[in-house]
This record gives sequence, structure tokens and C-alpha cells, in this order.
Amino acid sequence: MQSVASITPAGQPAALYTASTDAQPGANPLANYQIIRRNGSVVPFEPNKITVAMMKAFLAVHGTQGAASASVRETVEQLTQAVIRALVRSRPGGGTFHIEDVQDAVELGLMRGGQHDVARSYVLYRERRAQERAKQSKDETPKQPQLHVVDGGQRVPLDLDALQRLIVSACEGLSADVKPDPIAAETMRNLYDGVPIDEVYKASILAARTLIEKDPDYTYATARLLLHTIFKEVLGRDSKTPQEAAASYADYFPGFVKTGVEAELLNPELLNFDLKRLGAALKPERDLKFDYLGLQTLYDRYFLHKRKKRIELPQAFFMRVAMGLSLNEIDREARAIEFYEVLSTFDFMSSTPTLFNSGTLRSQLSSCYLTTVPDDLDGIYESIKENALLSKFAGGLGNDWTRVRALGSHIKGTNGESQGVVPFLKVVNDTAVAVNQGGKRKGAVCTYLESWHLDIEEFLELRKNTGDDRRRTHDMNTANWIPDLFMRRVMEKGEWTLFSPSNVPDLHDKWGTEFEKAYVAYEEKAKRGEIKPTKTVPATDMWRKMLSMLFETGHPWITFKDACNLRSPQQHVGVVHSSNLCTEITLNTSDAETAVCNLGSVNLVQHLKDGGIDHDKMKRTIATAMRMLDNVIDINYYAVKKARDSNMRHRPVGLGIMGFQDALYELRIAYASEAAVDFADKSMEAVCYHAYWASTELARERGRYSSYRGSLWDKGILPLDTLDLLAQQRGGYVEVDRSASLDWDALRKKIAADGMRNSNCIAIAPTATISNIIGVDASIEPCFGNLSVKSNLSGEFTVINHYLVRDLKRLGLWDDVMVMDLKHFDGSLQPIDRVPDEVKALYATAFEVEPVWLVEAAARRQKWIDQAQSLNIYMAGASGKKLDETYKLAWLRGLKTTYYLRTTSATQAEKSTVQSGRLNAVSNGSSNGASMSALEKAAAAAQAQMAAASTASVSAAPATDIKFCAIDDPGCEACQ
Repeated sequence: MQSVASITPAGQPAALYTASTDAQPGANPLANYQIIRRNGSVVPFEPNKITVAMMKAFLAVHGTQGAASASVRETVEQLTQAVIRALVRSRPGGGTFHIEDVQDAVELGLMRGGQHDVARSYVLYRERRAQERAKQSKDETPKQPQLHVVDGGQRVPLDLDALQRLIVSACEGLSADVKPDPIAAETMRNLYDGVPIDEVYKASILAARTLIEKDPDYTYATARLLLHTIFKEVLGRDSKTPQEAAASYADYFPGFVKTGVEAELLNPELLNFDLKRLGAALKPERDLKFDYLGLQTLYDRYFLHKRKKRIELPQAFFMRVAMGLSLNEIDREARAIEFYEVLSTFDFMSSTPTLFNSGTLRSQLSSCYLTTVPDDLDGIYESIKENALLSKFAGGLGNDWTRVRALGSHIKGTNGESQGVVPFLKVVNDTAVAVNQGGKRKGAVCTYLESWHLDIEEFLELRKNTGDDRRRTHDMNTANWIPDLFMRRVMEKGEWTLFSPSNVPDLHDKWGTEFEKAYVAYEEKAKRGEIKPTKTVPATDMWRKMLSMLFETGHPWITFKDACNLRSPQQHVGVVHSSNLCTEITLNTSDAETAVCNLGSVNLVQHLKDGGIDHDKMKRTIATAMRMLDNVIDINYYAVKKARDSNMRHRPVGLGIMGFQDALYELRIAYASEAAVDFADKSMEAVCYHAYWASTELARERGRYSSYRGSLWDKGILPLDTLDLLAQQRGGYVEVDRSASLDWDALRKKIAADGMRNSNCIAIAPTATISNIIGVDASIEPCFGNLSVKSNLSGEFTVINHYLVRDLKRLGLWDDVMVMDLKHFDGSLQPIDRVPDEVKALYATAFEVEPVWLVEAAARRQKWIDQAQSLNIYMAGASGKKLDETYKLAWLRGLKTTYYLRTTSATQAEKSTVQSGRLNAVSNGSSNGASMSALEKAAAAAQAQMAAASTASVSAAPATDIKFCAIDDPGCEACQ
């Protein structure tokens, strides 16, 4: 640890300086930051002054001797670096800080660091100095200096009236509590004489951004101010109001396409569209639908740029994506406008690779790729090469490594012994880090291994932070591919035998009763010593270790092989050997075929009417969305031939949903309620019904996919029917509500007549980024926090639940004290006494909802889905019993996969259980106060049916807080 004295000449703590300047030795990353003093003068940002201020505060509390100790000096350095990081995150591109902003950050840093006495001393010092300044200037006549700005190289007076009009226009039509005056005042506080004009506009954005926690509508005001700067950058002129800028769209659009083609960014074929017609179809007013997080994310990472200068406006972006998806249509302009409508209204959103690349020269539009790795050196390294090629063009990866022989297995060619699968996985891990999706986001891969593989125990430990680092993969995701036979052995407290796949090669391609028959026969051979190496362990011990590692490291995820295969419509042409990066795709893979998933998601909250699903609108949206997804297959750039062959043959797509939590808010339904489970059922039934109907309509127009004959679709077996197949193979053990509300017989007849265009249609992806773009909660997730900071590669953003604020305003409870309470309690309402219980139930956060509700809602969705869903499990106060019950329930309910296990740290759990609030404790939010006993009893009865004996337990482990999928890990956005 470096001492406080370890300061660079520029005044930056050495540790931060070194970490920030590896790429450019000698550069000072803080040179772009300045401080505005109270007299309006601007001086360089000198972090050593923060250190001095903190040391003075420590001296005031601990005295000279106490503050001089090494531990205090180390603490001050750590706090200084934390304050600097917080300041830099608020202005990642450089800029100015007012001296009061820095002092506020120091005060907050001391509080967050637990230095409450020092913070109190610092606050009192600031107050004394403020009083002294006030006394000193009491008799002085205040002066309002004339500010000048640098605009186009010219020094001119700041046009205060124009700035005021811009801020006023940004607040028009929003909540009555969104006022321009605070934005204007904060903007002026951060200006100085001679400030560049672009910094003035940036200051207004930052000023509005700081007010979002006061009222969520400030996020729209912030977005409109950002929109002004985007128009200025793209059009090269300053439009004073959004309305003035919007009038430029139609004239700008044809030129944008021409510029993009000339810059070799866009496909020249786009010039053959009727650009005037498409420009006239743009709806500038839809720019106002963006919140700040959504628009900033698009600006930073999606809009096309020419040498770092953006050339793309928001509505042009949506039209460019739509045009790229319409290239093969007969009436391309009409289809482009149709596609534009669903995108720009936020009714549907394509996945991130499609948004990145549609209409460009290299249109890699698919989200994820699934492969199976053979057991030979050529095949292994060919698979790693394919990983690199697919990742280069923004694809997430799911690899099945089950076939690779285990540690200690015989190698015939060298007469030696294998080092097993783990050393190769280290190479896979490092390849994902090295090939980072074209520099746009981190490379990402998930490796799957079946639970009978002899290397499974070492595989479970790949993400541990201890042990031989050469046998660890810190950047790669892992997942267990678990057969039903293993789960039954766990329930029956039986034994489980581990094999090397080189000795039992057919197990990889078997599932259900065929797998069980072959596996039992191999076990008998192993007992007779005819197969070596093998290992036999109690199944409960293996299950215990699976759950312990999941709890400790977040990996490997729990996924179920037999449910994925028995319920696959394509079981006649191959085997599902793994899922994908985010566990929602279940497609066949082989040495000849790399499976591809093409994703997009319906915004569920936009499809409500009269307290339920708007079927007419949903049918229209999904018909268009399925056409867009089907077009992706033909237009897509394939870096690997096996991916193209597979996608063309089976034509699978993955239509998902997002905004499920938002829909519950609109319907006044608590997530932890039977009403929410019923809505999950009915809404997913509607999505699936209309998606399957749209696919059969496309089949009538365009023809069936080539491997249709012999599929479950061809046999009249729909996803709901496959629950019976699963129950037959398991001998029971499938407890799922089978009710339906739509006319599935009519759909069955339609498919019999016209077939299907797509082998698979539905998959619920995480929607980590596209949900940010349109401003809804991701996927099927419960709300993570009613007031939180969301991180992604664009920075950190305050996110506040506008539904909650609406209700608290109605009750007269929304005030500064409520804001502070929400901050203190990490966005939770449970410890706040003055909030009514029904509001607490409706706005319970993820860790306050019992995991059983997540599983039950997912089970109702899964019965309709032909693929799977990315299901995160949130668990506070995790214990062996709770983990055991939750994941056994997931298996019993017929789920195909689960995703991350999200747990809370012990300190956070203690903080959030003040008074009567408890994490994972919201039992029911229904208005009649009914308990959750019905589902609890169903879960208990089902578990009793599976096992008369006691369940396996998981040894206690320290609570951990795992980073995952864009909630607090900016890099985890690989799927959407």
C-alpha cells in the first residue's frame, strides 16, 4: 500500500495515476479536469488538495499523533482515490467541477468510508467557513460578472436568453415539479469566463442530471438537453429548441445515408431506397420518448460516427436498422417504414448486434452462437478459432465441452494421459478477453459440462479466487448440464458415477430413458473394473458442491439437459448439447452445425389495455417482429460456414419480452403474488400464440424451414404438449399448471396446413442494454431498486422508479426526506414506516421477493416457450436449505435452465432489515391480503413427492455479492 505522500508531480495519487496511464506513459488522465472557485476563477484540478483537506479533518478529530499513524495515512489515500474515481465517473469525458461539488464528494466519501466522526468535523468546518464568507461579504455589493464563451474560435458574450429558452423548452410538457430554474441556476454555477460553448451545453446536461432523484421526469429534460448537443454535432449548427431541430430531419436523412456510404460505414444498397419517402416517414417527436440513460447509451455506442463525429440522429438510427432488415423485401420502403414504426415507438426492439450492424457493410446481426467441441486436438483448436471469429463480430458464445476426455484418460496416439478439459478452458477464457467483440463490448463465453464428466469437480471450481490460477477461468461463465437421472439420484440419496467421455462416448448424444439405460449399463461395467478411470460419489455430495460453488462464485449455473431435449421441437434432427451465453437458447449442435440465435424483444408494458393484454396490438407487433427476425437469417453475415448452414436449415429465432415488471406496476399487481404468476402465464401464452401464428403465416408466404418434416410441429405437438412427454420420461415429477385461455386447436390446424417458417420462435433473453434504451425494467426481472445507480459502458446513471414516485406524490409522501430514506435503504421501502403496506408490496425490490415467486412465474412461462428463458434467482439470507429447495423446485416445475444466482452480502442484509423490513420477505401484494400459502403448499407437496428422505444440504459459506448482467457489471451485456 502506498502512503499519502506518494503523490505524482501533477498531484494525482500514484496508484490511480499508474493504473490510468499504462497505454500512454507520462500522460495525466486528470489534465482534462478543472475547478471553478467561488470567485469564478478556473484552476487546474489538484487531487493532493483533497488529501490535505482530509488530513486536516483527521487531525481535528484524532490529534497530531493519531493522524500521523501509517494506518490513517493509508486510509486517507484510499478515501482520496475513491473521491477522485467518483468525480471522474460523473464527467467521464473531462470537464469542470465547482469547488462545492468536490467538497460534497469528500463529505460523502468520508461517510461511505465509515469515518463518521471525521465527516462530522469536516461538515462543521465547511459551515464555519461559509459563515465567515457570508459575514465578510455582507456589506459588499454583489457583482454579476459578464460571462464570455468561446464559440467557433470567437470570444463572445454568453447569450443568457438563448440558454434559458433551451432549458425551458427541455422542461415543457413534463411534470409540474420539473422546473427550468434549478437547472439554469446549477448550470450558471458551473460556468466561468471564457468557457467553450460546448461546455455550457454539457453543464446544462449535468445540471439537469443531478435533479433526477428529485423527480424522475428530470431524466427526460436531461435527455432533451443531450438531444440538443447531438443535433449540434450531427448537423453542424445550433438549434435553440427541440422543435427547431426536429424540422431538419426530412432534409437531413438522404444526406446522412449518402455520407454513411461514402465513409464506407453503410451498405451502398441503401442508396437505392426512396430516401425522400423514408425521410418523410420519420417521426421527430419520438425523440422525446428517450430518457437520459437510453439516449446517452445510444449516443455513446450505437450511433454511427465518422472519425469520432456522430453522423446519425435517433430517428435516422431506427430507420437505418429498419432499412437493413428490409433489403430483401419486395416493397422495401413499405417494409422499412413498418419496421421503423415498431422500433421507434418502443413496441419492439431488436437485439444489440442487430442495432449495431443492420444496414452496414458487415451486417453481423445475430446475438449468440452455440457449438460443441470434439475430442481431438485439431477440433479443439478449430473450435477456439471459431470462438474468436464469432466474438470479433459481436457474438456471445455457448460451448459444449463434454466430449473432451477427462484428466488421466488414455491418449492412444501418444500412449500418454490427458490433462483433461480444464487447461483448454483456460485458453478459451483468455481468447474471450483478447477478442472483445470489435472493441464495442467485452467478449463473452459460457462453457457447459455434463454432470457425469470425470472433470466435473474441478470444473465446479473454475471461478474460485483461490487455488492454482492456471486452472482458473475468472472471465468465463460456466454451467452444469444436468440429466434428470442425476436429480433423481439426489432425491433418492443414491450414488453417482463419473466417467471420461472417451470411455462412454454415446452418453453425450443420449437423453431421457435412453440415457438412463446406457448410463446404468456403464455403471455396472465400472463396478466390474471394465472401465477406467471412473469415480463414484454420493449424488447428494455432488449436488451440495454444485450449490456451494454457485453460492460462492456465482457459477456454474444450473441447467437441465433432459427438459431441453424432450421439449425441443427439433429432436428428430439432433441433440441440444448446451444452452448459450445467457441460458435462453436451446438449439441443436453438432460437428457440422453451429447453432445461431437471432433475438429481439417485445415491450410488454406497451401492450396493455383495459387491465389486461391488448391482443390486437400484440398480434400486429409480433407479426412485424417475427418478419424482422426471419429476415435477419438471410441478411446476416456469418463468420463461420457451419453457423450459416445451421441457420439456413432450421431458421430459429428468439422473440422475447421485457418490461414485465413495468406491466405489473401498470396493472397494480405485486410481483410476489398469485396474480403476478397468473399474468406471467397469460402474457406469455399470448406472446407465444401470436409468434407461432406469425411463423406459420410466414411459412405460407415464404415456405417451411427445410428440416420441418418430422419435427414436433409437423406431428401436431406444441410446446404445451411437451410437458406430457417430459412427465412420461421422468415417471412423473412434473408439477405445472396446464390451463390455457386461447384457441390452440385453431393454431394446431393452421400449422398442419401451412407448416412453420422457423424451427424455434421464442426465447426470453436478458435485454440488459435494449431495455435501458427504451426505459423499462429488463426482461422478466423484478425491480432491482427503486432508487439506484445503474452502470454500463456509458457510465453511471441515477435510475428512479417513476411509478413509485407517482404513487408517493398521490399520497403526499414524496419529499426530500423520502429521497434520503431511499438512498439510505438502497432503494427499499420496507424499513420506511410511513409508506403503506400495499405500496411496499407493490414496489418490493428483487431481494424482497421470495425466490419461489420467481420460479413459479418462470414455470408458467416455460410451458408455452419452445426454447428457454434467462431466469436470475435473487436470494437474500441464502442458506443450504433455501438453495436446495429453490433449485429442486425449478427442476420439478419443468424449467429448462436457470441463470445467475444473485445473493446479498451480510452487511447489506443487516442494513436493509431495519425495523420490520425483511429481504425476501414480501409474501403477497394482492389487495385482499391473501397469503402465498397455495404456492408454498404446492412447492412443499411437490418436494415431498420427489423425496421421502431429507434433502441434501449445502454447507454454510460467507454471503457473497456476485456481479452480473449489467446491474452492477458494466461489461456484462453480451447477449442484448
